[in-house]
Amino acid sequence: MSRPHPATSFRERLTKVAAEVEATLDRLLSVQPGPGEITRPERLVQSMRYATLGGGKRLRPFLVVEAARLFGAEGANVLRAAAAIEMVHCYSLVHDDLPGMDDDDLRRGRPTVHKAFDEATAILAGDGLLTYAFDVIAAEATHRDAGVRAKLAVGPARAAGFGGMAGGQALDLAAEQATAPLAAAEVERLQAMKTGALLCYAVEAGAIVGGADPAARATLVRYGRALGAAFQIADDILDAEGDEATLGKRAGKDAGRNKATLVDALGLEDAKRVRDRLAGEAEAALATASFPASTATLIEAARFVAARTS
Repeated sequence: MSRPHPATSFRERLTKVAAEVEATLDRLLSVQPGPGEITRPERLVQSMRYATLGGGKRLRPFLVVEAARLFGAEGANVLRAAAAIEMVHCYSLVHDDLPGMDDDDLRRGRPTVHKAFDEATAILAGDGLLTYAFDVIAAEATHRDAGVRAKLAVGPARAAGFGGMAGGQALDLAAEQATAPLAAAEVERLQAMKTGALLCYAVEAGAIVGGADPAARATLVRYGRALGAAFQIADDILDAEGDEATLGKRAGKDAGRNKATLVDALGLEDAKRVRDRLAGEAEAALATASFPASTATLIEAARFVAARTS
């Protein structure tokens, strides 16, 4: 009997994990109050669910799950950690889409949260998702070891904070008003903060949940850094080459808003070469290490990031 092609296995795993994460998010984002809560306002809950459920490839939670699997860790607690990382990501999308930020009307093929609800609700939805992510991480149901939960909480706090996504967004907004284009190294720093930090941490979170030793964790961080950088360059390339129907969001917006991208700094063809080099670096990081389980799925994730069309 022929064995499935690695890319086919990867797509099957991506779909399976996405469904499991969706179910976990659906349970977590219930309108029923949790322990210590008074009530969950229905409109706020619905806006948080709208922002989070029913869309996206779930790449970040997938990376959490697959990194944890390298060390034999699977199940509901890993999915809770993965869902928390996805809530941090979805919060960032809601706030990035606001008129005061990137001013987008379309996300994942449907109106953005501030268009479907209103701006105030969108701000609260983002706030709710970010804070609830740490509630989920800190709960004993995510991991019985309080030390592990503490480690899990530090990473997304830094990845989402002023040294990560928030800082990257600040640099991105400043670049829009700059009189001269940013140098490639400045764009790389901005993107490492705005996009790369959380993607990289998703891989590290899986290592933490799985109980990886420091050397294995460091290897996965190297993989995650290269993957996160490749992902953002691929996103910039898609914005330059794609169309709204395929992307599910506005195409060509980067050039229209004077966004700092490596496509702008290097040119389209050189940006593609850098994307492919980074994807190769992510693969190479795994090839030089030994793990308890196969890294084939994570290797395919790097190839997927470089080749994606949406």
